[in-house]
Amino acid sequence: MVESVVIVVPARMASSRLYGKVMLPVLGKSLLARMIERLGMIQHLAEIVIATTESPEDDVIVKEAEALNIPYYRGSLVNLIDRNYQAAKLFNADVVVKIPADCPLIDPRIVDKVLERFFSDKYDYVSNMQPATYPDGNDVEVMTMACLKKAWENAGRPYGLEHTSPFIYENPLIFNIGNVSWETGLDYSMSHRFGIDHPEDYYFIERVFKELYPVCHRFSCQDIINLLKLKPEIYDINAQYNHVNWYNRHLSELKPELALA
Repeated sequence: MVESVVIVVPARMASSRLYGKVMLPVLGKSLLARMIERLGMIQHLAEIVIATTESPEDDVIVKEAEALNIPYYRGSLVNLIDRNYQAAKLFNADVVVKIPADCPLIDPRIVDKVLERFFSDKYDYVSNMQPATYPDGNDVEVMTMACLKKAWENAGRPYGLEHTSPFIYENPLIFNIGNVSWETGLDYSMSHRFGIDHPEDYYFIERVFKELYPVCHRFSCQDIINLLKLKPEIYDINAQYNHVNWYNRHLSELKPELALA
């Protein structure tokens, strides 16, 4: 039986550092639309679902989903694991792919690589984040629905509710966990930032799209790196935030053995 793969994209307007970041424009479309476009380029068969909140300010996200002809789910503003679980459940997922909406430069090839690893064995959870090696903003997590359900039932700390998967990767004796490392052998996870959380990230992403999209809509992570080597001034736009990501902000909440990893 073919398993139903659902890509859940959590998206909301609220952001303490850059309000409405997912709806900022790039080449005539929102960043959310650009990200959905890139997710539509993966080789695996999957349904894309936008998981937003019940807050009135996220009505604009719903309108964007409708304009893109992408299904959506509205749930909790702060309990992200519940929002992801309920969205996946509503759309009858057997396999759940979680990719946050602040990754508009996500490389569809990397999504396919993580899915390939997941389907290569009887994994419960596979990501490219334990440890991370790809440039920040290429975050991909794949899990069985049963795995997500167990995390949903057991995650209790605010950190776990906000980020969905900590209960999973903190319990390797319960779950069969895999990781995909960058095949180059390099680690750019703390030196290259392709996600969006600050105004400078937006200027960076906008510039990358303007440089590469007209040449090839399906530009890759390596294409971006090549561009930055050719035009280092683009790299400098948001370089001050290269070491900042959600993982570092929660080091004090991680289990000791994970914080030291």
